[in-house]
Amino acid sequence: MNNSKIWLSSPHMGGTERNYVQDAFDTNWVAPLGPNVTGLEQDLEDYLGHEAHVGALSSGTAAIHLGLVLLGVQAGDTVLCQSMTFSASANPILYQGATPVFIDSEEDTWNLCPVALEKAVTSEIEKGKKPKAIIAVHLYGVPYKIEAVRAVANTHGIPILEDSAEALGSSFKGQKCGTFGDIGVLSFNGNKIITTSGGGAIVTPTAALKEKAIFFATQSRDAAPHYQHSEIGYNYRMSNICAGIGRGQMQVLNAHVQLRRDMHDFYVDVFKDIAAVTVFTVPDADYFANYWLTAILVAPNEATGIDREALRLALDQTNIESRPLWKPMHLQPIFERYPYYGTNVAETLFDNGLCLPSGSNLTDSERERIREAVQDFFAKE
Repeated sequence: MNNSKIWLSSPHMGGTERNYVQDAFDTNWVAPLGPNVTGLEQDLEDYLGHEAHVGALSSGTAAIHLGLVLLGVQAGDTVLCQSMTFSASANPILYQGATPVFIDSEEDTWNLCPVALEKAVTSEIEKGKKPKAIIAVHLYGVPYKIEAVRAVANTHGIPILEDSAEALGSSFKGQKCGTFGDIGVLSFNGNKIITTSGGGAIVTPTAALKEKAIFFATQSRDAAPHYQHSEIGYNYRMSNICAGIGRGQMQVLNAHVQLRRDMHDFYVDVFKDIAAVTVFTVPDADYFANYWLTAILVAPNEATGIDREALRLALDQTNIESRPLWKPMHLQPIFERYPYYGTNVAETLFDNGLCLPSGSNLTDSERERIREAVQDFFAKE
């Protein structure tokens, strides 16, 4: 029996990436910038539509950081952030010397709770500290409650930094994720829907804002014949080599989204007769998810020993990778001293949630191994 590792989400090449990378070598464009960078930016702008302007960067984290810079976040400011997310959503708040304030999830999309968000905004304003920005995340490719979150933001005049790192290819009412915020963020890390090996992008509503982001990303070099710098800058631009990989990946983006969605359908079928498991699914037809990772909730049962961790360990024993949901930021040692608004929705999701192998390159035989491992585990119910 083949017992090779089944990964949670491994890179999946489309076949043309080498052509763009080879062209970069042939033309000696191996340094940062070059035609692949501008080409990838144009590809993404065409894909996102909605007058998006895209700047290719070295990582999604860099994009979040520059987004905060563009929104004017400074030392002493307050930034509201979804608690259930990867730490890269929150770390740049501290880069700026600002204070993160974490917000609970809601149960429909597992994302930023509009009720807790409103409470956080009003409470912080009452303290004399109007928040400078809201970081909202499309968790596992499922769009957050865009209209409700935007209503809170607009009521109080607070811009949204839209963390769409996990949601390239997802949409809400036909509009692509990454274009709903005042600033948007994409990630092309090795485990994402498409990859540039490492990389990300910032999405802005205007060309002028994109150029400002690129200015900051290239060490804030002033227009002078010598090296002159009047503002703090960063080395955040994407390389032409990495962008070449991205150009090839863009050609298979739609196909990879469909393959991820097929994996979600596979898990819906696997768990259809297992009462203890709920497969995380969009709330209604307005939401279109790329299902970057398919996630489930496992109802714990002390009598049978069934819970999320027992399933994870059982899968691991058969060399199948799975992973608990993101541990909420307000429970992390580095962030636990900061304010938190909400109840225990995010915490409960973390306790009971598990991400399953969801790659677009999983084979039929690997899916059968997953099915058998799941069935063997729940047979003891």
